Amino acid sequence: MGQPKVVARQSHAAARMNLIKRPAPSTIRSDSLESLPDIAETGLSVIFCGINPGALAASSGRHFSGRGNRFWRAIHLAGFTPEQIRPEDDRTLLRYGCGLTTVVSRPTARADELTSWEFSAAASGFERKIERYAPQCVAFLGKMAISAMSGVRGIEWGPQPLAFGGARAWVLPNPSGLNRTFSLDALVIAYRELRLAVASTDVVSTTED
Repeated sequence: MGQPKVVARQSHAAARMNLIKRPAPSTIRSDSLESLPDIAETGLSVIFCGINPGALAASSGRHFSGRGNRFWRAIHLAGFTPEQIRPEDDRTLLRYGCGLTTVVSRPTARADELTSWEFSAAASGFERKIERYAPQCVAFLGKMAISAMSGVRGIEWGPQPLAFGGARAWVLPNPSGLNRTFSLDALVIAYRELRLAVASTDVVSTTED
């Protein structure tokens, strides 16, 4: 009578091992995902430009929906939005003169899964997109994309010396939770600098009109 109990215990142990081996809910096959649509319209103050869609964002169809991503909190605390927008309400960003896009459309779990060829292939189309939407500023989230497209190493944070697609180019720290170099406070300081620069440009434009 003891043997069935041993078998039962082995079954439970096997079941526990199966649970351990199962991929976590956040482990998503990026090759089965579609790209995220742009959130943009002509004449915005800023279009924030991500490197490419994250796997979680692409699976949900919402920008920056990964639990560890700090984008929505950072732009709120920096003063771009009066409240913290939820990922499911991402199109609300247009109300505040801001938009979202990515350089490369292919979703990946990590940006370092992209190849240099993908950035080169995307460069001309991305620049035409910025020309079409004609924002005052295009803000790259991280140095990777703008460096790969321009071929310039040693990109500095903040305003760039050259325009991109007719818009003023700015480089901000990537808000991904994987970017541990920048705390939330550091992100907010960097993003607020852009917000103040854009606000001063808006004032000048209004005065000239």
